[in-house]
Amino acid sequence: MKEKDIGREVKITNTLISRAITAVIKKDGIDEATGTHGFVLGYLLRNPDRDIFQKDIEAHFSICRSSVTSVLTLMEKKGYIKRCSVEHDARLKKIVITDKGRQIHDDIIKNIKSMESRLEQGISPEELEAFYSVLEKVRVNAEQIIKEGYDNND
Repeated sequence: MKEKDIGREVKITNTLISRAITAVIKKDGIDEATGTHGFVLGYLLRNPDRDIFQKDIEAHFSICRSSVTSVLTLMEKKGYIKRCSVEHDARLKKIVITDKGRQIHDDIIKNIKSMESRLEQGISPEELEAFYSVLEKVRVNAEQIIKEGYDNND
């Protein structure tokens, strides 16, 4: 049996899940939104009492600045969000969800919940709990490797 690599398997699975999200959303006629847009909209909706800036999205999703810039630019163009100046620093633009963004998010969530149920088919609650436990350990290990890499560059 060929040995498997954690990183490769996670990457392949991530790619397949991203494609599945996009396929499910498009099938329901929401072809102008992507899974990433849904995640960003959800983050904005879960944080209604604070100003969210691009750097917050970069940090929360562990995505580089250029990728977040592209995502936000497209979301703004499609009318899901708007960028608004803040009083204390005109250079900063907070990200605000629009009514269209809220509606798209609701539609995306319905589709993702259905897809999540399909992803869990044939997996027992115990297996799912073990999966999340192992995934958390892999995430912690990866964060430690990153931290050590940064420390070595000082």
